[in-house]
Amino acid sequence: MEPKNSLLIVDDEVSNLQMLSHILGSAYTIYTAKNGVNAIEKARMYSPDLILLDIVMPGMDGYQVLSELRNVETTRKIPIIFITGLSSIDDEKKGLSLNAVDYISKPFSPMIVQLRVRNQIQIVNQLRTIEELSMRDQLTGLPNRRSFDDVIQSEWKRATRESEPISVLVMDIDKFKSYNDAHGHQQGDVALRAVAGVIPRSLKRPSDFAGRWGGEEFVVLLPNTPIEGALEIAEDMRRNVENEEIPLEDGSVSKVTVSIGVNAQFPRQGGVIDAFVAKADKAMFAAKTSGKNRIIRAETAD
Repeated sequence: MEPKNSLLIVDDEVSNLQMLSHILGSAYTIYTAKNGVNAIEKARMYSPDLILLDIVMPGMDGYQVLSELRNVETTRKIPIIFITGLSSIDDEKKGLSLNAVDYISKPFSPMIVQLRVRNQIQIVNQLRTIEELSMRDQLTGLPNRRSFDDVIQSEWKRATRESEPISVLVMDIDKFKSYNDAHGHQQGDVALRAVAGVIPRSLKRPSDFAGRWGGEEFVVLLPNTPIEGALEIAEDMRRNVENEEIPLEDGSVSKVTVSIGVNAQFPRQGGVIDAFVAKADKAMFAAKTSGKNRIIRAETAD
């Protein structure tokens, strides 16, 4: 069963919270807040798919809450529906001008609330599907380079903050052009998918990341992993790829190997992401030029 979409309902009237929770609770996971400060805290904590926000509240009103949420990266894109007793055209215009996605006046009809929430959740889910597809390589099913760029930015910041090491592996299928020339490009795609299937099986933790870098290159990011651990994982991958049997159309099998460059660093000690990855890439090329089907760490490739 797929998890339910989540809603944060914000209203200073307990009766309204109870009524909206009753109307929407069977279809969605519900979080509630009674004031603006608590709403911002819960939005950051739970990252709901949609917020239903009252405007007139003591202390911080709904307009201020929306502005605060739009100023924080993690909550900036959460759609907000205003639910309020303010019903003038100017009130509605102000709400929509602040980028609220909809505006429902009190007293509200349960059916109208359900339909408008459903419509916004459908949009959220459609946008999420489009975003996920844009972050995934269509041929192999692995995350793509854009996805890697997002992940490494986040993990680099975390490693800097927590003074942890981070490792990256860049690998390339050896003699892939010759493989394509011998077996055809369709069979080359089969080989790419086979290697893409081997790589994640060699990872140890959910936080480890494997993606397609482009062409016949793949990249692996290992948070909180020193060079020794990264080299062990790289060797597992090299060996597992070497042993993988890739079926051919005539019923026989083929094999490929990979060359891998490895780099590890404590981001807190300085450095930039591009240089960090570039050193692993340089080490990968050194592995290819020194015989292929091997691993070289960045320090020995300089």
